[in-house]
Amino acid sequence: MEEYNRKLLILHRDELLTRGDLEDFKIELLHAIRQLSKEITGTPSKLWLKSYEVRELLGISGPTLQAMRDKGTIPFTRIGGAIFYYRTDIEKMMEQFKKNPLKN
Repeated sequence: MEEYNRKLLILHRDELLTRGDLEDFKIELLHAIRQLSKEITGTPSKLWLKSYEVRELLGISGPTLQAMRDKGTIPFTRIGGAIFYYRTDIEKMMEQFKKNPLKN
């Protein structure tokens, strides 16, 4: 009887997965692939950025970012005491100031 119980406890590799396990794995795998695709193509994961993220993205200081807001160079939204920047607006602003070396 003890040997029979021991055989029941020993599982083989093909007996460890259920359909539910495979479905969960598929969902996790698809999520990971989507995340990698976003990173590779440069698709932003966040639509709204905070000031520190914009400073890091543009490589500028806090006072420079403040000056850009004051001049209207960079669009922003203030909610309470927090300031947010729409990533697409930042990208459009950068395109406007991009210099084309072919044009003099």
